[in-house]
Amino acid sequence: MVATAIVPQGAATSSSTPDVFRAGHFEPNDFAIAAEDTGGDALILPLAILRATLDGNSAGNRRLGLLFSPADRFEEVAPLLGRIAVVAVDFPKFADGRGFSHAARLVRAGFTGEIRAVGDVLIDEIPLMRRVGISAFEVRNPTARRYLSKGRDPSPSLHYQPGALPEPPAGTRPWLRRRES
Repeated sequence: MVATAIVPQGAATSSSTPDVFRAGHFEPNDFAIAAEDTGGDALILPLAILRATLDGNSAGNRRLGLLFSPADRFEEVAPLLGRIAVVAVDFPKFADGRGFSHAARLVRAGFTGEIRAVGDVLIDEIPLMRRVGISAFEVRNPTARRYLSKGRDPSPSLHYQPGALPEPPAGTRPWLRRRES
């Protein structure tokens, strides 16, 4: 069996990785997504390559992360969570929502590192991504970048269903949740 890596288009080197949107503003990207272990200090690797790097004890003091592709199984990822700093959940196209489930499972499993959305990250998905635990976004879409740069957050302040993160109840209806500011 040959392991294949799904790497977001144009994300194989650090020079092509966009800034990361976190905590309300864009910051320089501190991790590079790579299709193979290039020996860099902060790399996000596909599951098969990450597992080989960690099992071969070649990680050293490097900060490593996982590129969690839609087809990856959570059961294969779970044993690695204590050894990585970031999980980049891949959203290869708008219609593929498996990344939402992956992020929610990471939160419920107790992963405390950064959960980052990569791939086709659009402005209207960001509020939903936040509700399942994603806290950082590699945004390539020009419209989404423009909206985020201007502080135009499309997130609603009230939700009728609980998300993966704890949310304070709003008023007397236990199913109504208020977004934390």
